[in-house]
Amino acid sequence: MKKIILFSVLITLLSCKMQQNQTATKKKGADLIGFVNKASFNENPYSKWFDQEKKLYQTDSQTITSLKEKLKGIKIKGFLGTWCGDSRREIPHFFKILDQAGFKLKNLELIAVNRNKKTPDNLQEGFNIIRVPTFIFYKQGKEIGRYVEYAKESLEKDMLQIISEQPYKHAYEN
Repeated sequence: MKKIILFSVLITLLSCKMQQNQTATKKKGADLIGFVNKASFNENPYSKWFDQEKKLYQTDSQTITSLKEKLKGIKIKGFLGTWCGDSRREIPHFFKILDQAGFKLKNLELIAVNRNKKTPDNLQEGFNIIRVPTFIFYKQGKEIGRYVEYAKESLEKDMLQIISEQPYKHAYEN
């Protein structure tokens, strides 16, 4: 009986620790660091800029319609900084586009980085994150393109070009 109780406690502790590692977001000052999701921007000070930018952004409905079908089977990994003006502009726009296109947020992984573009758990390692926000688009596990910092045309049009696998170079690519 003692072994069963000990085993149950051990399993519970391990599962809590694993879940904590997957969803760990640390606040460093006013900045988020680690895994974040849409709900992370519901509290102050983030909700102030997030809600305002999302409300003001006017999407292109024709492009959104095209995105709806093309986003099926796409996974996205994003890196942002809550300290970064470009992230504060693009993250709310990004969520508005994804919402309108009916994108399943379970296919999105967002990581907030510090000013050095790093996290304590090195979640950025291997992704060559130089500027934020960076959105990396995957199809069948393979990177098909990335959006870096600002749009060449518009966020939704750039996204459509990437996921349509048309030639696309982000603003810093030669």
